[in-house]
Amino acid sequence: MTKKQKIVVAVSGASGAIYAKVLFDKLLTLKEQTEAVGVVMSDNAKDVWKYELDNTDFEKYPFNFYQKNDFFAPFASGSANYSSMIICPCSMGTLARIASGISNDLTTRAADVILKERRKLILVLRDTPYSLIHINNMKTVTEAGGIICPASPSFYSKPQNFEELASTVINRTLNLCGFEFKKYEWGN
Repeated sequence: MTKKQKIVVAVSGASGAIYAKVLFDKLLTLKEQTEAVGVVMSDNAKDVWKYELDNTDFEKYPFNFYQKNDFFAPFASGSANYSSMIICPCSMGTLARIASGISNDLTTRAADVILKERRKLILVLRDTPYSLIHINNMKTVTEAGGIICPASPSFYSKPQNFEELASTVINRTLNLCGFEFKKYEWGN
């Protein structure tokens, strides 16, 4: 049996709330593989969720939610041993602050901790196109050990709706974290 993971999920205010929703739903199905799921949502993330999904269902998930400035959250310190952090969707502003080492809220502090502890930081970027500033920030985070996983859905699994399409990105993201689950694999 695989070791249970402690995972941090941060949701920034970038468009793409469907990705956060699908990530939350998938994590519910993987509860036997998780010890803890800590969530940080920016105010903009909550507004975007309400606007794009027409609900506040993020309030109904049974995860541990933390306020954006709660530096007493366990994953604000490396000693809490959270193994992975997913920022989904990740805004370019959040990327820039992480690349610059600016820990001005719980999301950027947790990302800084994950990087310094050499654990998995996965940024699910949703913006397009990229400016050179964005590309250089992605390069900086990658060189520091982070993983850039753009929200670029795939189509070879023939997704039938928006959630299945978003799942092609979320499945890849959770696979990067080491979760084991049934998913579409090319050639199988």
